[in-house]
Amino acid sequence: MSLAPRAVLVHRTTEYEELLARHGTHGQAAFFLSSRGRDIDEVAGRHRSTRRALTDVAAAVPLRWRSARVERADLDRFLFGPEDVVVVVGQDGLVANAAKYLTGQPVVGIDAEPGRNPGVLVRHRAAAAAKLLPHAAAGAAGAEELTMVEAVSDDGERLRALNEIYVGAAGHQTARYRITSGAGPGAPGSSEAQASSGVVVGTGAGATGWLGSLRRQSGGGPSPPDPREGRLLWFVREAWPSPATGTSLVRGELTRGQRLWLTVESDRLVAFGDGMEADALGLGWGQSVRVGVADVALRLVG
Repeated sequence: MSLAPRAVLVHRTTEYEELLARHGTHGQAAFFLSSRGRDIDEVAGRHRSTRRALTDVAAAVPLRWRSARVERADLDRFLFGPEDVVVVVGQDGLVANAAKYLTGQPVVGIDAEPGRNPGVLVRHRAAAAAKLLPHAAAGAAGAEELTMVEAVSDDGERLRALNEIYVGAAGHQTARYRITSGAGPGAPGSSEAQASSGVVVGTGAGATGWLGSLRRQSGGGPSPPDPREGRLLWFVREAWPSPATGTSLVRGELTRGQRLWLTVESDRLVAFGDGMEADALGLGWGQSVRVGVADVALRLVG
């Protein structure tokens, strides 16, 4: 007998909750915000909107289903199952935060603050959850398959992201490495030693964010991929020329099957996805990491 579906509600701590944790009471939080020209009523209103959306979505879960909740900070410790329907209640960025821990489970994005979020990934209102959840569990026909990027270290550690992966020094100081665009270290292809502020490899979903900024700063380069296209763009941030380091390999694209390799020539570099620096791969001197199109996509219920 197969398990009943499980609805996993993904959310994050609201700004109001963070203020209460820091200042203790509503009154003290209000005083703190007023000293900075802000009104706590606006922050508390957004908190109520988010909590109301969570309550409405929880009430829409079919009675025979199981359910669970996970806060953004706990995503790296939560075990998702193949039968899960993931319901992200919050901002577009929260979908990206959850995506890196999934392996093809359908995702329903619920906009907790309509009119405040762009709604690119959180496309639905809480009222639609009762119809969307059974549809997602039944196979989510028509779900969009959004390309993800993946980094794999030479010792088998793996990291996925929906928007982009950064490889560089923790704290964004100078990173030293050898970059290879091709089959890998020692194989035919373009290669050079570099010192830079790190390398960013991103998808079409991230093309309007950090990747878009790097593309504009670099003066163009390959056209941005569609979010469903199996193509990535990569950019080196602030490559520094010296007698030992070059600047000829600073941007490019990767299609399925192609990889960008970085071999560490510093004490320690890190790789992290979608801004979640606390959940990073650590890379020591001489280690290599390959970055390319991930073998799984984000299945976003339209």
